[in-house]
Amino acid sequence: MNKQSAIATPSRTKELLNKYRFTFKKSLGQNFLIDVNILKKIIHHAGINENTGTIEIGPGMGALTEQLALHSNQVTAFEVDQRLIPVLQDTLTAYKNVSIIHQDILQADLVDIIKQKFTPEQDIKVVANLPYYITTPILMKLLRDHLPVSSITVMIQKEVAARMAAKPNTKSYGSLSIAVQYYTEAHVVMSVPKTAFMPQPNVDSAVLHLTLRKSPPVHVIDTGFFFSVVQACFGQRRKTLKNNLFRYFEDSFSREEIEERLQQAGIDGIRRGESLSMEEFALLSNTFYHPSDK
Repeated sequence: MNKQSAIATPSRTKELLNKYRFTFKKSLGQNFLIDVNILKKIIHHAGINENTGTIEIGPGMGALTEQLALHSNQVTAFEVDQRLIPVLQDTLTAYKNVSIIHQDILQADLVDIIKQKFTPEQDIKVVANLPYYITTPILMKLLRDHLPVSSITVMIQKEVAARMAAKPNTKSYGSLSIAVQYYTEAHVVMSVPKTAFMPQPNVDSAVLHLTLRKSPPVHVIDTGFFFSVVQACFGQRRKTLKNNLFRYFEDSFSREEIEERLQQAGIDGIRRGESLSMEEFALLSNTFYHPSDK
């Protein structure tokens, strides 16, 4: 397929917008990709090949879906906007390896759908241009559902991508960094200019590549408690660990007990959350965790 006939061009996108009298819904965060070269780079960074099974979220008019269909074995795409279903049936009619599901990804039983759509031995990857307003809930669902996927490659807001891949002692590092990196190895692989979209978004974009871990990098007694402690430590970024933990545990521990447990963990209470590694957060949560305390 030559570049001119691809869906991801300004002229073809405008033609489809006019044909279907389609208007963008701000509430759905719709920004369609109109640069084939960027899509091909995403495919490359995702490690897609002819044996890959791919899951896409928010296909829009099918710009990325088309490239996935050309380079992978099977594509299952979730589209929440009913108005786009006939558009996708039109633009993707030539591709017999594409399945469109009209459903909100947050409501989908992905484990069951993967069993239906892909073979057990297939390498499955998620590739998507995600709506900015709902990026984090979608990614956390994908990670917490423990899906049989090897990687997730997504176009998201540049600032959010930086936060998800951030290392300790940086401005971007926070509870979101820990949440994502507990389940994956995270890397920002490319930046994407606003001009690659129609309409142009107000923020810059980046492509984040997440490689799913076979097991977490740290041992925690209780995962939910671990994430709660991490969030508490970043509750007020300028406050010390000690002060944030006082606030979080005020109904469970006295100040003296909190200081004792910090000492027990070997962590200085005057440090701030952004200075702690994931290993230190695991140590902290395990030290504070006792079923009887909850």
